Amino acid sequence: MDERNTVIEAIRNAGEPVNASKVAEVTGLDKKVVDKVFAQLKKDGTIVSPVRCKYTLA
Repeated sequence: MDERNTVIEAIRNAGEPVNASKVAEVTGLDKKVVDKVFAQLKKDGTIVSPVRCKYTLA
C-alpha cells in the first residue's frame, strides 16, 4: 500500500479527527511524510479540518 492509502486508512480507522503526529505514530511513517500527504489530501479535498490542526475524511 502506498503512503497516501496508508494515511487515509489510518484516518478512517481512528474514528475521530486526528493530527499528523498521531497518524505518524499509528502508521510508522515519518511525520514529514505524513505532513506531505496531508497537504496533498487537503488540496484535493479528501480530508477536512473540523478542529484546528486535526483532520478527518471529507
